[in-house]
Amino acid sequence: MASRVERDPAADYRRLHAAYQQSLRYAEDVRCLYHQLQRAICQSLLGLANALEAKDPYTRGHSERVAALSRRVASALGLTSAVVDPEEWEIMRAHPVIGAQIVAPFEFFAGAARVIRHHHERWDGSGYPDGLARETIPLEARIVAVADVFDALTSARSYRAALPRDRVRACLATEAGCTLDETVVAALLGVLDREER
Repeated sequence: MASRVERDPAADYRRLHAAYQQSLRYAEDVRCLYHQLQRAICQSLLGLANALEAKDPYTRGHSERVAALSRRVASALGLTSAVVDPEEWEIMRAHPVIGAQIVAPFEFFAGAARVIRHHHERWDGSGYPDGLARETIPLEARIVAVADVFDALTSARSYRAALPRDRVRACLATEAGCTLDETVVAALLGVLDREER
């Protein structure tokens, strides 16, 4: 007859507790690595944007300025172009799709890919690449569109000097409800008013 082995519940508990603690340490290590990877990808994309902008002194810093202003407008909401030939226009119009394709492989940039793709859509449907209109344009893309227009108008370009703020405000007010979301324009103007005080 086989003898029965007595189990020590305290020893079993200690082994289980040690395994649980080890699992928690592994989970924390994975979390830290995931955040490091996210930061590295963001830094790589920022480096790529800076490299692309470095080729053109007129757009240097544009992406960062538009992103910063977009964040301020989003927070406030609770959440004149150069003449180009048709071939150049088609190349220029491709940048939202190309930008979205660059970030699309990164799962945590899924929302950003939609914003990048649609930031040149216009309230009246005259934008690109998909001709979206009004609320079918994601709110975040509407925010970036307004910030993008503001930065483009207040920055010097090869074909014109930076426009004065009062003229830019007038341009935005004219486009509000036409090509730009009037709620977003109002939020941007509110942000500017608070920052200029």
